[in-house]
Amino acid sequence: MSPAHPSSTTPSDEPRSTPSRVLVLNSGSSSVKYQLFDMRDGGRLATGLVERIGERTSLVRHTPLATGGEVRERTGPVSDHDAALKAMAEELAADGLGLDSPELAAVGHRVVHGGKRFTEPTVVDDRVLAEVERLIPVAPLHNPANLTGIRTAMALRPDLPQVAVFDTAFHTTMPESAARYAIDVRTADEHRVRRYGFHGTSHAYVSRATAELLGKAPEEVNVIVLHLGNGASASAVRGGRCVDTSMGLTPLEGLVMGTRSGDMDPAVIFHLMRVGGMSADEVDTLLNKKSGLVGLCGDNDMREIRRRMDEGDEQAKLAFDIYIHRLKKYIGAYYAVLGRVDAVAFTAGVGENAAPVREAAVAGLEGMGLAVDAGRNAVRGDGPRLISPEGARVAVAVVPTDEEREIATQTYALVGKNN
Repeated sequence: MSPAHPSSTTPSDEPRSTPSRVLVLNSGSSSVKYQLFDMRDGGRLATGLVERIGERTSLVRHTPLATGGEVRERTGPVSDHDAALKAMAEELAADGLGLDSPELAAVGHRVVHGGKRFTEPTVVDDRVLAEVERLIPVAPLHNPANLTGIRTAMALRPDLPQVAVFDTAFHTTMPESAARYAIDVRTADEHRVRRYGFHGTSHAYVSRATAELLGKAPEEVNVIVLHLGNGASASAVRGGRCVDTSMGLTPLEGLVMGTRSGDMDPAVIFHLMRVGGMSADEVDTLLNKKSGLVGLCGDNDMREIRRRMDEGDEQAKLAFDIYIHRLKKYIGAYYAVLGRVDAVAFTAGVGENAAPVREAAVAGLEGMGLAVDAGRNAVRGDGPRLISPEGARVAVAVVPTDEEREIATQTYALVGKNN
């Protein structure tokens, strides 16, 4: 599902009877990020965001990549998502890329939670909207904002296909042995309690790109993907299909993250409520916003943590060590789940840029065939690259993620199939 290679025909000579552009929207509670692609060659035409929606100091930033123009920024009140998308439409129109263009084939939307039902990209209709809304209790921070973005885009272009691409979809291939929690089955089913996983769009893209880097088809390789950003997750991908992932019912489970605790004894919650007198909301805030790296040392920026470590800060070093310890546990666990590992791929902000994290994560795992070459690991680059020694039994790679391109690719493939 990677973008098609450009044809030998120049764009000016190529017929334009078939719409080829896809607008990708990522609607958050107070922001809208967007990118416009031309799927004939996979090129980005524009990118931008509207943030601090609902505030007097809202920011609209737009980059017209097609014309090579300068970044445009403006501030001022943007009252709601409807106004945000209208601001986006104005910026695109100023570059001749307006939403009324006949070349626009579809809008692809990132939707965080699709539950068990949505296993692939889906054209949005009333039934889809109702189901995404029904899933709000298990994704209260994300699905409402995603729904708002979809409904606003539908109002702006009611004739245009709106496609939902779900973060959870890639993980729906997990076997029940990985997806089920060991609690009463009836209770779990009644309340939809199971491991769904997140960052699936990134894991799908990176696992395929890693196979391509190795010169193999996705079906031929087993990959451990480590998506390490402020939110962090790991996945075990066997032959292109996810068989396990670290996040669960919510994005709280798993690795140590910027502000989230990751794995923890559930009884800690009861202890804090009974003994600490904390409310459910207070515990929720603690575990999601005041834990992880920021809870351990006061910083969630890995660059700052490394700087403090270099200055001898013991609290920063402890936070780093806990982060790496959890990461190694998941690498080892997923190695056992897969049985054979062809590659470990690091991606997202920390994974792509923090060489010390990559080095520490595989240090001591040489017996499993894992190692990094210090020289290769230190080199920064924009594209996928191997950082393991020549001839290593297991490839270690840095693979920049591109969730927006993945959403555009899946959206265009679906719209083309339906036309």
